Amino acid sequence: MVARKGRTASGGRRLLWRAAGALLLLAMIAGAWGWWHLRHWTPERSIYPLQGVEIGVDDGEVSWKSLKAIGADFAYIDASASAFARDPAFVDNFDAAKAAGMQVGALHRYDPCQPAGTQAANFVTTVPRDAKLLPPAVELDMLADNCPVKVSDARVESELMTFLNQVETHAGKPVILKVTPAFQSRYTIAHKLDRNLWLVQDRFEPGYAGRPWTMWTANHSLANEVAQGGLRWVVVLP
Repeated sequence: MVARKGRTASGGRRLLWRAAGALLLLAMIAGAWGWWHLRHWTPERSIYPLQGVEIGVDDGEVSWKSLKAIGADFAYIDASASAFARDPAFVDNFDAAKAAGMQVGALHRYDPCQPAGTQAANFVTTVPRDAKLLPPAVELDMLADNCPVKVSDARVESELMTFLNQVETHAGKPVILKVTPAFQSRYTIAHKLDRNLWLVQDRFEPGYAGRPWTMWTANHSLANEVAQGGLRWVVVLP
């Protein structure tokens, strides 16, 4: 009788291990499918008919003809960052995107540690004045918490306004603010500046700005035949 109980208990443990293994396998399959789906997912074009990309030097060489063929209607080209940095691929990407017949805009990565005037000069000397360009985009992601010299929240806001005024004078149109969750959480800038918003959140429509957005980076690493390393895929609110 003791032996039978032992065999029964041992068999029960084996069944439990098999069940646990099967569940683990299913979880791994589901996780892999979810990862693949996210990498290849774009919003429905019936809902967001205008879709495009953000492109910079880190994306490597781009076949603009192929990019347009997969559904990119426009491209924002990384142009400048902070006070002196410029994307080394900007000119090539800018010219190639225009030659492919795409709508083109330029983006600056704002640095709250650097003077607004110097950053604006960096952008306006990098990006040509052209009324046909999309509104200039300003990425607001970097925080002032680690600046060599302390920068108050009020100073961040006032310097940013100076930068926007100078860039908008050059472009002849209002900028669009690409605001990340971290920057919005720290400075609540979306509630203070009356500009169109470009938000960033994979897969699910973002709501962290507290007001409607105009553009949305819906997949920051879209895998496809053009760039297996991942494209930053952007849609426009109709």
